[in-house]
Amino acid sequence: MSNQTLNGMSSSSSSSWGVRSLSEISEKDTVHLSVDLVSAARRNIGFLRSVNECHWLHQRATMVEAIRRYEEVWMPLISDLTVVGSTPPMVLPPFDVEWVWFCHTLNPVAYRKYCESRFSKLIGKPAIFNEENGEYALMRCREIWVQRHESEPFENEVESDSQDRPGINQDLFNQVKKHKFLYSKFSEPYFCELVYLIAARQRYRGFLYMMQRFGDGCLRFVPALDIFLMLLTHQSYPTVYVEDLKDKWDMGKVVGLWETVKEKEVEESKNLWERTFDQPYEKAGGGLAVELDKVKAKPPIYWEVSDVDVNTKYKSMIPRFLLEVCVFVRLNARTKVSNGDTKHKFLRLRIVRCHRELKLDELISNFSYDSWRKAWLLYCEFGTRGLMVELRGRRGRCFKGSKSLDSMPFYWNDLLRAPSITLSREVDQVRIKWKFFIVFG
Repeated sequence: MSNQTLNGMSSSSSSSWGVRSLSEISEKDTVHLSVDLVSAARRNIGFLRSVNECHWLHQRATMVEAIRRYEEVWMPLISDLTVVGSTPPMVLPPFDVEWVWFCHTLNPVAYRKYCESRFSKLIGKPAIFNEENGEYALMRCREIWVQRHESEPFENEVESDSQDRPGINQDLFNQVKKHKFLYSKFSEPYFCELVYLIAARQRYRGFLYMMQRFGDGCLRFVPALDIFLMLLTHQSYPTVYVEDLKDKWDMGKVVGLWETVKEKEVEESKNLWERTFDQPYEKAGGGLAVELDKVKAKPPIYWEVSDVDVNTKYKSMIPRFLLEVCVFVRLNARTKVSNGDTKHKFLRLRIVRCHRELKLDELISNFSYDSWRKAWLLYCEFGTRGLMVELRGRRGRCFKGSKSLDSMPFYWNDLLRAPSITLSREVDQVRIKWKFFIVFG
């Protein structure tokens, strides 16, 4: 889709759609989400962490045996317990089988065909989000499993050097194999933070709204990482996913996991989002999925955290709040700035508290009226209170230095309360948006 096409779509639909605030998007505008995606996402990330730590689970012999157990034991068992139109039964399979089940559901079309061809119904997953209910569901499954299959051990006991059994489901094997490094995309601790997940759910609603608005004119949609987390979580509950979307959205247009993404597709999605919501698509902790076909690289900050604080004895080592902050800038179209102004004016970023010597400058000429540009990406401590942006003008050839023309503070407490963890302000001719996440570490 060209920019000309985008402009045409925007102008033709502006009267009926108009630019919407992301915080205004409701279930009436998009879809009723029948599952608590926030709790479900936290549960899924914990599950993926366990999968990542179990190296034996990714051995070929273990994978082959897990798929056999999934197809021959688990799916017939859960099918017998499933009543069409009712809530999925409160049972969870063994760990290796659950991993195969999870991977299978991430291909909704294939999973639906598989269920309908074998069992003449779509098999759903119970919404279990706490450890106590999870243990109960696993214990109940064990009782039913042992009762029905006395000779089939509940745990995967295959030897690592076992030979492949004939007739392996190769498509399912490949599906499980390619998701081996899925946790690497969501391993940073901020993905489990409540404030982050609530914002991600709202952005997922916005993504569905954008697809509904521009679905006929755009070939492929590239989800940002936080939106991608919500989409995968939604898909992992197959009956809910099908019932919520009701085939109204062509989700085949969404770039799939591990697919190669073209830069043109990224730009189209970015432009559509900006035209729909008048805010940047990228955000702190939710960058564009430009390299979905690669394992996510480690962040520049050591985010590793522990559930147990071992440093409380030493005050200097008490854990601190860390934030990743993205600062986006766009010129205000209502005010035209002459070339002379852009040459002599610039933005300066400073810290409200501490690090007073820090000064980061960006020329006004580096920004445009057409799109948002990421000016700064910073990692800050919550104790710095916030950031200050100044619009400054150079004094001229005869005088050194610059003078402040306008300034605007951005405080972390205000960002915490802002919808979608995004705060927008204007400094003279410049519009600034802040997106951030907090990490407890």
